[in-house]
Amino acid sequence: MRRTLLAVISALVLAPLAAAEGPKMWAFIGTYTGKKSQGIYRIEFDSETGKLGKPELAAEVASPSFLAVHPNRTHLFAVCEISNFEGKKAGGVASFTLDPKTGALKPINQQSSVGPGPCHLVCDATGKYVLGANYGGGSTFVLPVGADGKLGEASAFVQHPRPADPKGRQEAPHAHSVNLDKANVFAVVADLGLNQLLVYKFDAAKGTIAANTALDQHPGAGPRHFAFHPNGKFAYTCNELDSSVTALTYDAAKGELKRLNTLSTLPEPTKGNSTAEVVVHPSGKFVYVSNRGHNSIAVFTVNEATGELTAAGHQGEGVKIPRNFNVDPTGKWMLVCNQAGDSVIVYSIDQATGALKPTDQKAEVGAPVCVKFVQ
Repeated sequence: MRRTLLAVISALVLAPLAAAEGPKMWAFIGTYTGKKSQGIYRIEFDSETGKLGKPELAAEVASPSFLAVHPNRTHLFAVCEISNFEGKKAGGVASFTLDPKTGALKPINQQSSVGPGPCHLVCDATGKYVLGANYGGGSTFVLPVGADGKLGEASAFVQHPRPADPKGRQEAPHAHSVNLDKANVFAVVADLGLNQLLVYKFDAAKGTIAANTALDQHPGAGPRHFAFHPNGKFAYTCNELDSSVTALTYDAAKGELKRLNTLSTLPEPTKGNSTAEVVVHPSGKFVYVSNRGHNSIAVFTVNEATGELTAAGHQGEGVKIPRNFNVDPTGKWMLVCNQAGDSVIVYSIDQATGALKPTDQKAEVGAPVCVKFVQ
């Protein structure tokens, strides 16, 4: 049934919860809605023990697959993978007020992503704009954010061109993620269809983006997600189509990326595998990539001088089609969203080697896709 975001979003306000203080924080989970999920969930997480609380529905909204948190922790944003927004072929973006103490979310409004198939978003450092990527339409957009958190109509929209040699899943542009650099000056968009990392100049005063540079990936790579190293000099992208990860250097003055080395995310070829997410450990010493099909998290160590990667093993216990995952702010724990396993699981992280150790902590959440921490 075709439904607009406005028709399915509801102001679900739950009873006040205990404040997340000290080592406790909130893990917000984005999902694909269906029989086992109704929207965005919150789970209290204890970073001292790695213990997960009971999942609770924080906001009812259609398929809020990817989330972003305002830098002031006052608002939370979600892309909603719907096919129709107010009668037009486009997805939606939802805005919520966020109480970091209670974890309560309250819907504000929703806005069109302009193009179809939104899949990723990020809030800029000023908190005045949300940038997003449309996979289905192969485009990038910018939405203004008011002081009250209300989303305005797009202040910028860029349609990506068709590939020079369209074939397979690279038959058309497919923007899959957008990330801003530390200076809030350049936005990197990974386009799986174009097989490129597109770097846009972002104007935080006007909310506009303009083409700057583009880096071609190796043939058949299909860059999906991207992450900057904490030092701002290196970056990493997971390539969905050939199950690999690429280390890059980043020139913050020019907004320019250059490849360092590329490694497989698999211990052996695995038919049907694809990568989903890449995350850099807060220490900058390790990089992790999720494998869907092989059902594992690949571990890599980072050469602190050059930024290059070295394979360091895999962890797959309890993993079933892992999507986004995240390392908590302390760097001691990893929470993994098992889309097909309808669960969020916790691993402890060896601070010396980056190795992942299974724990007994697991939360039942239907089709989880994304996890974001709020402390």
